[in-house]
Amino acid sequence: MALEQQNVIVLPGYMNSGDGHWQTRWEARYPNFVRVPMRDWDHPVCGAWCETLDATVASSKGPVLFAAHSLGCLTVAFWAAHHASNDALAKVAGALLVAVPDPSGPEFPADASGFGAVPQARLPFRSIVVASTDDPYGGVPFSQACAAVWGSRWESIGPRGHINADSGLGDWEEGQRWLASMA
Repeated sequence: MALEQQNVIVLPGYMNSGDGHWQTRWEARYPNFVRVPMRDWDHPVCGAWCETLDATVASSKGPVLFAAHSLGCLTVAFWAAHHASNDALAKVAGALLVAVPDPSGPEFPADASGFGAVPQARLPFRSIVVASTDDPYGGVPFSQACAAVWGSRWESIGPRGHINADSGLGDWEEGQRWLASMA
């Protein structure tokens, strides 16, 4: 099914996704893409982010897809494992999880709290973990381990940094195809 016909929830990471980021570009292209309105992008608290995600899913009509980046990926995992109701989980068709950060890594933001023990439970919906071979926030072994435990397909896009605006992906057609494949 085409992305124009999907309800897509966009979950940016720490400090939100600005101009030029593939998430922002996708939102501009597709009016059915809705960004989760996190209360505090600069001081993320896992529980609060999960509550906001839960409210966003609850208010969505029909099946939804997640387009998550960085800390948004961890939010999806924590939400699914500890915060989501069965009704909300049943609405999720799939998740594109891009650039999963390692909470024990040296670059993980000190302002983020509650994201430490990454959930070790299989996600109850289809998912794809996308990684870069030179992401300073989460290495290939970490993203592969997350994909394995979450039951996700793992994809590498080569050396593209943190897969953000600085990666020069533009509208990132490959990412859109992966997202659409889960509809």
